[in-house]
Amino acid sequence: MSLSKVACLILGTAGLAAAHGHIDRVDIDGKSYGGYLVDKYPGQPNVPELIAWSTAATQDAYIQTFDYSHPNIICHQDAKPGALAGEVVAGGNVTLHWSRWFEDHRGPVISYLANCNGSCASVDKMKLKFFKIEEAGLLDNSKSPGWWASGELMAANNTWTVNIPSDIAAGDYVLRHEIIALHNAMSDNGAQAYPQCINLKVTAGGTATPKGVPATQFYKPTDPGILVNIFNNLRTYLIPGPALYNGRGAAPKVTAVIPAGTSSPAMSSTPAWTTLAAAPQACGSVPNRSAP
Repeated sequence: MSLSKVACLILGTAGLAAAHGHIDRVDIDGKSYGGYLVDKYPGQPNVPELIAWSTAATQDAYIQTFDYSHPNIICHQDAKPGALAGEVVAGGNVTLHWSRWFEDHRGPVISYLANCNGSCASVDKMKLKFFKIEEAGLLDNSKSPGWWASGELMAANNTWTVNIPSDIAAGDYVLRHEIIALHNAMSDNGAQAYPQCINLKVTAGGTATPKGVPATQFYKPTDPGILVNIFNNLRTYLIPGPALYNGRGAAPKVTAVIPAGTSSPAMSSTPAWTTLAAAPQACGSVPNRSAP
């Protein structure tokens, strides 16, 4: 039996399976915005206008590696732009709150921006070109499978704060925020991507217009940061995707690895999720493909 199947059996026995989570709140400069609630809004006749993109991922499923060239990788399954935009000053912070996350679903946290060149409410997602503004991956390798950025997110009550580069031009942008779970990444099609998108209106910016790439070109299933065994005493981890934008005010690359033998943040040996919620689905649940 493959390692990935063994892992699924273990997780199933413990009552845990495919991770489920989505951004349910966004805080910008003291103002809170609602996220797209996949467990509430689909099928409702009067969904409120949001800065968050809607998705058809009603089970909080993931995007599989075999779909990295498919439109679903951009902002999740059958994603559509939000009608509104959250205003943030260039150099300011956007705090994203995830509905929940699973301790055993360790992996990197990555954020990108794409200029809509007009209103993001009507943007064609296939034309968006993203530049990476922050990344965090393996933070401590002193105890396999390591302490990861996803653990930092959980330790902060399932929140992650993204700094918007201070030098980018003012305008309307899509913020693409993502966790990639690597607990089954030792096998083909094992890594699990959970992208989320929100619309921002960046004000008081500079003049920088970073070049980006389509999200469908970010990753390949065989990238070393995608096809990787995190239980194999990793010394380092290469965060996948394009190079980090190093403009003024951009978040520094976080790749610190503490040498073996150095104390690390407390890690539970028992998988757990931080918010009591509905029981997760069976191991390996993935969304169905849908048209762009």
